[in-house]
Amino acid sequence: MTRRFVSIIAFVILGCSCLLAQRALELPRNIYSGEWKAGHVQGIAIDAQHKYIYYSFTSMLVKTDLQGNVVGTVTGLLGHLGCLAMNPADGRLYGTLEYKDDVIGKGILKQEGENRDFVNTFYIAIFDTDAINRVGMSAETDSVMTTVCLPSVEADYNATVQCGGKQFKHRLGCSGVDGVSFGPRFGKSRDSKWYLTVAYGVYSDLERTDNDYQVLLQYDVTNWRKFEHRLSLNNLHRFGPKSPDGQYFAFTGNTDWGIQNLEYDVTNNCWIAAVYRGKKPQYPNYGVYAIDGSKKPQKQPLNGVPYIKKGNVVSLLRKGLCTDGIYGWNFKYGSTGIVSLGDGYFYISHNGRSADGKEYTNLKMYRFVPDSSLGFELVN
Repeated sequence: MTRRFVSIIAFVILGCSCLLAQRALELPRNIYSGEWKAGHVQGIAIDAQHKYIYYSFTSMLVKTDLQGNVVGTVTGLLGHLGCLAMNPADGRLYGTLEYKDDVIGKGILKQEGENRDFVNTFYIAIFDTDAINRVGMSAETDSVMTTVCLPSVEADYNATVQCGGKQFKHRLGCSGVDGVSFGPRFGKSRDSKWYLTVAYGVYSDLERTDNDYQVLLQYDVTNWRKFEHRLSLNNLHRFGPKSPDGQYFAFTGNTDWGIQNLEYDVTNNCWIAAVYRGKKPQYPNYGVYAIDGSKKPQKQPLNGVPYIKKGNVVSLLRKGLCTDGIYGWNFKYGSTGIVSLGDGYFYISHNGRSADGKEYTNLKMYRFVPDSSLGFELVN
């Protein structure tokens, strides 16, 4: 990719962000997803140009307009569809997709009434959003979705490691992948080339010390079409990049399932990470953290990780609350969806369940206030 082309993409990205920021306050303050017989909402994304919202309801994708009218759905995934992100360079929707043998994978199959045994496989799902135009489209047969395998994630998930004199499954506590967003390299300016950034899910385990970092992978997706294949549940493919273009570590203390939702905030040049609060008492266990995108990663030893000599450690944004050098906010939303609208405004998911067991969410508009204890304030 030429420097001129990268500059054009960066200009388009920043231009779209500024345009969206101008219109943020013109957007609805609340968008209702409708009720769905599926798992709870895992992530959201907005296509501001075409005025659509996308929701991951664990094993299905829902597309609505900004008034909440349903445009289409993609079903039949039978795996865990997580956080979502629009790629401003190609206009497609990217999301994490997992097939695994743990409690989450088994729970999804039970919910869907399926009796299958999948090989542990971790993908990025890529949706052709223009093709999603009716309810009940098939992830396998309707040509709306391709997948790219992440073999390095599979390797960490399947690994067994020694830590503190004990043997544990899942290197770095890796439970797969969840949070995903597009933005620049850590330590680079916001108008530099953008990468797909993918966050690990991390198991909650109070007995081990190697699961206290958030693990983030960055990928250049420019030439990913050579890896893309349609989903086949009877033959999960393994085509994908052998390794990420960068692996990074953010020290937050252990969280329950890692970064649930990751969102790059171009206004503040930071990566907002919404989590399920951790349970280790020695850490503050905030609900939201932010990684400072302006600070270059530092190569250094990883606390409590004896089997990795050094890793690229990124810095938390020094805003909000602070306990023992860990910064964050006591904000209770965001783990089921957060998406930037530009100029410091966001839609944040307030998920719920109806009396008959269906899942839904209300997207509410917030403004990011980094110096506050909560981090966000509701826009009325």
